[in-house]
Amino acid sequence: MAKHDLKTASVLAFERKLDPSDALFHAGQWDKRQEAADWPPVGMREKSVRGTISNRLKDKEQQNSAKLDADIQQPNLQTVDVATLPNGSDTLKVRFTLRVLSGAGVPSACNNADYQAKLQETVRQYRDTQGFTELSRRYALNLANGRFLWRNRMGAEQIEIHIRHLQQGAEAAHWIFDAHDLSLRSFEAPAAFANALNELASVIENGLEGRDHVLLEVIAFARMGDGQEIYPSQELILDRGGKKGQKSKTLYTVGDTAAMHSQKIGNALRTIDTWYPNPEGTPLGPIAVEPYGSVTSQGKAYRQPKEKLDFYNLLDNWVLKDKPPAVDQQHYVMANLIRGGVFGEKE
Repeated sequence: MAKHDLKTASVLAFERKLDPSDALFHAGQWDKRQEAADWPPVGMREKSVRGTISNRLKDKEQQNSAKLDADIQQPNLQTVDVATLPNGSDTLKVRFTLRVLSGAGVPSACNNADYQAKLQETVRQYRDTQGFTELSRRYALNLANGRFLWRNRMGAEQIEIHIRHLQQGAEAAHWIFDAHDLSLRSFEAPAAFANALNELASVIENGLEGRDHVLLEVIAFARMGDGQEIYPSQELILDRGGKKGQKSKTLYTVGDTAAMHSQKIGNALRTIDTWYPNPEGTPLGPIAVEPYGSVTSQGKAYRQPKEKLDFYNLLDNWVLKDKPPAVDQQHYVMANLIRGGVFGEKE
């Protein structure tokens, strides 16, 4: 097929190559971290609270003091799930496993053999010239700095991250990091952790390259304080019906254990995109690797198609037009393929 006749496959899908499990929550004492295997799970309970009217009012409502007084007398009743450390336990333990799979850039489904051949040639060129070193280093840092703890990281007095490389069920390597010594906004590692991070990144790179089977066990200890609230994932309830008094917040559990979704862990690990255009100079730091640079908490897409720096424009120029993007954007494209997804051309 001539180069100019090559088109993106209408069926094009990739499986994720960083495959985390759900993260389970347990509780214990900071000074007894060596006995953490026996720590009890954190449970969930319901709590009913009486709130007050606090939402922004319309202009007309603000002028009607009698109506506001009447509304305030009506209680805002809510039933929510809550998870806390038990009294007597000051430390949250979060544990999950992470598989690192090979075959980045190899589609799991593609209905165009010519396109697949050209795509794999493009990926091979990237591996030969750039390799997965930079991406692996950033993934390693997001494990070591405890980004995956999300809100549980904020306000923790101490955070210690244990990462073990498991081979045939046995420990092949073990690294320990102080998460507070590693930045969430920069991928420059302190000299004290350079060797350990390089070793961890090398293991992740071996997994992406297919040179080794890589299964990591990640355990984070966050010293929160006795009885403090902790934050598992919140469930998305699509159909709440019209029944009044339903639970307004439902937290995620595995069995009876509070837990965090594997998707939320994966989002934290791929928060490595510092290459997005940011003309306003907003000190945002890295964002999660997404085709349009979407940050839902801000309602903003940092990689607009009109700027030609979204995933689809970069990929098409690279594969279809033989126009490799800048090295940073090549890393971004490969990180999207490692992320996985369905990227076929619409018919």
